[in-house]
Amino acid sequence: MAYTKSRYLEQLSESYPTIGRATTEIINLQSVLNLPKGTEHFLSDIHGEYDAFSHVLRNGSGAVRKKIDDVFGHTLGTQEKVALASLIYYPKERMELVKDTEPDMENWYKVTLYRLIEVCKVLSSKYTRAKLRRALPQDYAYVIEELITEKPEVLDKKAYYDSIVDTIIEIGCAENFIVTLSRLIQHLVIDHLHIIGDIYDRGSGAHFIMDRLCSYHSLDIQWGNHDVVWMGAAAGQTACIAAVVRNALLCGNYDTLEDGYGINLLPLARFAMDVYGEDPCTQFQIRGKAKERNAEIGLAMKMHKAIAVIQFKLDGQLAEKYPEFGMESRRLLHLMDLEKGTITLDGETYPLLDTRFPTLDSSGPYVLTEDEKAVMKKLQSAFVHCEKLQRHMQLLLKKGSLYKVYNGNLLYHGCVPLNEDGSFQEVTVCGKRYKGRALYDVLESCVRKAYISLSEKEKHLGRDMMWFLWNAPSSPLFGRSKMANFERYFIADEKTHQEKKNPYYSFMDDAATAERILAEFGLKDENSHIINGHVPVHQKEGESPVKCGGKLLVIDGGFSKQYQRVTGIAGYTLIYNSYGLMLTAHEPFESREKAVSDCTDIVSKRVAVEHTAKRISIGDTDEGARMKMRIADLRSLIAAYREGVLQERDE
Repeated sequence: MAYTKSRYLEQLSESYPTIGRATTEIINLQSVLNLPKGTEHFLSDIHGEYDAFSHVLRNGSGAVRKKIDDVFGHTLGTQEKVALASLIYYPKERMELVKDTEPDMENWYKVTLYRLIEVCKVLSSKYTRAKLRRALPQDYAYVIEELITEKPEVLDKKAYYDSIVDTIIEIGCAENFIVTLSRLIQHLVIDHLHIIGDIYDRGSGAHFIMDRLCSYHSLDIQWGNHDVVWMGAAAGQTACIAAVVRNALLCGNYDTLEDGYGINLLPLARFAMDVYGEDPCTQFQIRGKAKERNAEIGLAMKMHKAIAVIQFKLDGQLAEKYPEFGMESRRLLHLMDLEKGTITLDGETYPLLDTRFPTLDSSGPYVLTEDEKAVMKKLQSAFVHCEKLQRHMQLLLKKGSLYKVYNGNLLYHGCVPLNEDGSFQEVTVCGKRYKGRALYDVLESCVRKAYISLSEKEKHLGRDMMWFLWNAPSSPLFGRSKMANFERYFIADEKTHQEKKNPYYSFMDDAATAERILAEFGLKDENSHIINGHVPVHQKEGESPVKCGGKLLVIDGGFSKQYQRVTGIAGYTLIYNSYGLMLTAHEPFESREKAVSDCTDIVSKRVAVEHTAKRISIGDTDEGARMKMRIADLRSLIAAYREGVLQERDE
């Protein structure tokens, strides 16, 4: 142990070769510990709704408007504040509108620049100089730093700042500077972004969301089941590929596949026309387009049925291969009697809504035909070799995980599988039984091995495990008895459509269960919380996102337009800043054009979940804990210099 510490101090001395250097760093770190903690922003279940997602990032769930109120108080009217906020969200578009009505643009530029500078000054005050410099755009870094940094040595500060602003306007850079300052404010208002799962499916803009996240300054992602099925598809897992394509056709958002990732669906279209050309495929409507009957929708419905049948075959193969997954209820094709037009489930017989299955062989209903195999082979090649998709999946691997413990909070998408009595449910993975945190850890390891293992066996298992995470009853990302797609397509009786939730959801108002889960993940502080996505909160019915006496926060309020008629809102987001936790309920986002022209926003209501008596500092965070350890190490280094154990070196 002593030898290891000595080696560590020797390595540390390479960065801090003198007592003076080590002392300076201690003073710097100690001062940083007293700064207010940065603002964390939590979003969940975005489901491809890029415009709404982009707007929420721009407005920081109301944080930008709140900062404008803090800075200007009653010195600006409500309309002026609204206009300034809209300019910060959409600077280029707003300036184009202003030019049509503003008679004195030079004065407008000057007033606007000063207002943006004041907002930047306040926002930058809780960042270290080094962190601020990293946030500054390279082209204007020096000028912005001059404008937002107090300079006590300058006697006539007004003249000094006026000269800089006047020069910016004079040389024709005012508009570029306004855009730059607006984007800097968007950056500074949120220190770290948490995405609590389900970026993909339903909406058509997931690829745009991923592009935005690839360049975001600081974030982490907790995988949702709709993310992990895309990860499986990108790794070449055919059942995951079929699920992704079926979801896209069901929701009518093939733009993500075809335009976003260049996945060619023509082989599937040709196959569907060959096999289902005379089939009206009435059970395979395209959401939002059920009343349309043009040729394009008709073809999409045929493609929808074709890939659904392929998916049910592949699901059946995997359910038989992995009986420990508990997916036997998804092997349904052999239970159909196509001559009678019925299916028997759990001893009860139901009429089928569709009996046209030309690719089904009763002697082997789960075997793909040669044509189906050819379609899947082409789709598999398209997914695996799409450079953009692979880049996006690498971001999910690099920044993502099944759960995250961050600043005293536990973040995950679905549920911690529980038994009926509230105890942790044991799940078999690779022949061993796991529960609680250990289950999450082993499943995450399997996912990562699908991409990085040198063993083909481990890679293959990892790919199949992503299918398990997508839709298995004991998956912590799914948490339901079944995904009843087959029943919804082919059986009218709605009792067969029911998906029983894991007992976890019946304990969501039990504080003792929440505390037990937190303790399982190493969190025993009374101020710790679970931050959970996956299941929409039905505000319309009076449901609250705050559960377990404030220990559990569910922030899926329905970004997806599909859910908004049920939830009554367009999503919950969460802010955790130095003053505490704040939930925001959002109104439906009409359009980017409306937000620009009418200065509309989508923040409807902010509710304080937990307000701290003492302002939270960086010293109270995980980053602060690491800094304190660094300070202790530097103190040991200084002691080693002073005791002659290590010798100071020339810098």
